[in-house]
Amino acid sequence: MGNGTSIGRVRGLGSARHGAQHWLVQRYTAIGNLLAGLYLLFSLVALGDYSHKALHAWLHQPLPAMMIGLFVVSTFWHARLGLQVLVEDYVHEEGNKFAAMALLNLLAFAGAAFGLLCVVRIALGA
Repeated sequence: MGNGTSIGRVRGLGSARHGAQHWLVQRYTAIGNLLAGLYLLFSLVALGDYSHKALHAWLHQPLPAMMIGLFVVSTFWHARLGLQVLVEDYVHEEGNKFAAMALLNLLAFAGAAFGLLCVVRIALGA
């Protein structure tokens, strides 16, 4: 009962039961990107002075540094989730799919790590 058609059970067709979580995480990261982006936008508009010294002093504060760090992580995570769907849908050979996913994960992790390193260096005064 509830297992689909008998031929579908034989072929192993049906839900892999992970698509809903992927969809939800992608939506959560989109909401996080929106909220962090709006905070950063309004915060920068309220700053007024856009000189290097003023922006450095602004990013030296804990809240803007944390929000930019969260924005960097959420953006790279969201991008990885979206590109993962493209790889899964359009790369059909298993070896190529594995290589593309490995490269995608490596680039997303490296980009997020570099962004966080830059924010931390500025926030801590390096």
